[in-house]
Amino acid sequence: MALSRRSTQRISGSIWPGFVDAMTALLLVLMFVLTIFMVVQYVLRETISGQASELNELSAQVAELAEALGLERGRSARLETEVGTLTSSLDRATEEAETQAALIASLNAQIEAQQGELAARAARITSFEAQVATLLAERDTAREAGARMSATIEELEAAQARLISEQEALNLALASARDEIDAQAEAARLAAARREALDALVADLQSRIEERDTSLANALARLEDREAALETARAELATREGTLSQTLARLEQAETTLEERESTLADALARLEDGTATAEGLAARVAELEAGLTEEESARLAERAAAEALRQRLAEVEVALSDEEAARLREQAAAAALRERLSTMQADLSDAEAARLAELAAAEALRARLADAEAALSDEEAARLAEAAAAEALRERLKNADDELTAMTLALEEQRKRAEETLTLLAAAEAANADLNAKLAAALAEAEALSDDVGDEAALRERLAAALAEKAAAETEAREALSEADRRALLLSAANAELSEEKAVSAEAQRRIALLNEQMVALRRQLSGLQQILAESEARDEAAQVQIEALGTRLNAALAQVAAEERRRAELEEAERKRLEEEAKKLEAYRSDFFGKLREILGDREGVRIVGDRFVFSSEVLFDPGKAELSEGGRAQIARVAEILSDVADQIPPEIDWVIRVDGHTDKTKLGVNSDYADNWELSQARALSVVHYMIEELGFPPDRLAATGFGEFQPVDPGDSPEALAANRRIELKLTEK
Repeated sequence: MALSRRSTQRISGSIWPGFVDAMTALLLVLMFVLTIFMVVQYVLRETISGQASELNELSAQVAELAEALGLERGRSARLETEVGTLTSSLDRATEEAETQAALIASLNAQIEAQQGELAARAARITSFEAQVATLLAERDTAREAGARMSATIEELEAAQARLISEQEALNLALASARDEIDAQAEAARLAAARREALDALVADLQSRIEERDTSLANALARLEDREAALETARAELATREGTLSQTLARLEQAETTLEERESTLADALARLEDGTATAEGLAARVAELEAGLTEEESARLAERAAAEALRQRLAEVEVALSDEEAARLREQAAAAALRERLSTMQADLSDAEAARLAELAAAEALRARLADAEAALSDEEAARLAEAAAAEALRERLKNADDELTAMTLALEEQRKRAEETLTLLAAAEAANADLNAKLAAALAEAEALSDDVGDEAALRERLAAALAEKAAAETEAREALSEADRRALLLSAANAELSEEKAVSAEAQRRIALLNEQMVALRRQLSGLQQILAESEARDEAAQVQIEALGTRLNAALAQVAAEERRRAELEEAERKRLEEEAKKLEAYRSDFFGKLREILGDREGVRIVGDRFVFSSEVLFDPGKAELSEGGRAQIARVAEILSDVADQIPPEIDWVIRVDGHTDKTKLGVNSDYADNWELSQARALSVVHYMIEELGFPPDRLAATGFGEFQPVDPGDSPEALAANRRIELKLTEK
């Protein structure tokens, strides 16, 4: 036991110092590790801080690059849009030029065709004017016939006055009534003969009117054909030309004036026809009055048959005129639709076509002349419409006259019957009176015979009583006959009063005839004025034809001049294009020579290279960082290049307008606060100007052959952020090009 305790104590005493040493070593290692950890942590903290600041700078640069990229993309999009717009504009201009050339050719052909049509229409107008003159002559003949009818009416009125005076004489002397009635019958027969002559004259006039209507219908048909041809020509011109608004305005104004003239002429012709119809109605009434005093009912029936035939013919003419009026309304509707189409097409015309059509002023003048010719044709149409209105008024007058004829025939028949009854009663009264006188004479004779027979007093008294009774009866019958005669006399006075009224009506008719004569004189004056207007229109048409021919000649000359001018322009453009191509080829050759010599001189010199058609200097070769003053090495490099340029410039022909463009470029690094320039734009421009000034002032290079341009950081050759990319973007470029 003692031995074991001693050995344990000895071992414990030797372990403690080693443990202390181990712990000390461990603490030293721990302190060393902590120190290294603190140093590494500090270094890492500094590194992370620096990287964070660099990351912020890089983020700012990325944002700037993104903004610059967006600007560049917008600019590229705008340039592409402009290129597309210019291309489409060029295509449209080419198409419009081709369309306008075709339009000019078609207009030339149309103008030639229209000149031929105008010549043919002028001949047709001349023939139509001859027909109008014939119609006017027929109208004058009809007026003369109307004047003759007026004279006949006056004669009939005088005969009527004589008949009325004879009727009044009948009231004064009953004994001569039969003789006067016979005279009236004879006068009535004469009047019937005159009426038949008037009927024949009216029938002749009606046949002439029908012939005139037929010729007028034919002329209107020809006029409608001409109007259709004019409408076709106008439609063709309207589809190819867009400057007819002024012409249409003038045409509408002329149509308004023409409508006013048509209304005036229609009123005048209506008044003339009213006067003629009134005269005819009065003649018919006089004839009816005369026929009422006769017993010739067959003549009245013949008049009715003639009036019925006249109504039928007028109805046929009315139907024909209604068809013509409907056709004219359809033509007016078609013209209105055509005007709407013209206005729509005018709104759709482009500015280029309007400019081209502005060169065809002569064609517009020609269309104006065509409008004048159409106005002349419209005057003829106005005359046709006026005659149609006159025919319509004549139909109305004849219809009214027929009604009045029937009424007056019935009234006169009634009066004739009353007069016959009166004459019968008067004859009966005269017979009764004569019988009474005979009986009285017989009674007196018997009384005288009986007075000799004194012896037979009783028989005498009886005979006297019988005679007195017969006398009383005869007196009674005479009184009754006289009362009946008084009644007949009253009826006869009433008939005389009616005849007086008819006489007053005849006086009113005479006044109306006088008024109609005045209106006919006024209408003659108006017709003479219309004839003068027609003559002036013919003169204007002849002058217009001459002007149309002159304008056609001028238009052909103008079109030939335009075609020659276009050919000259095309030849000049072709020559200019060839010249520019030749100059471009020559300049390309000199540019190749220039850059070839530069390659031989420069070789593989660092900082200087040739890229395509540009001579590129690195900014480090020419300038100090952030500066725009040429360094000594840069001056030497520029001097060598300028010497080569001078040699090449002497060989370039003078007709080639060349220039050396000096372009300054920088990288995207921002300038410092203490920099002399606000941004990279100013720095790039200043460096380009420095090179240009050196070449002008020191090397004597012509200033009119130099151009300085600064692009800043916005046209990099390498979009990267590496130092090599930034160095490649800092450069000066010299380019031989044309102005």
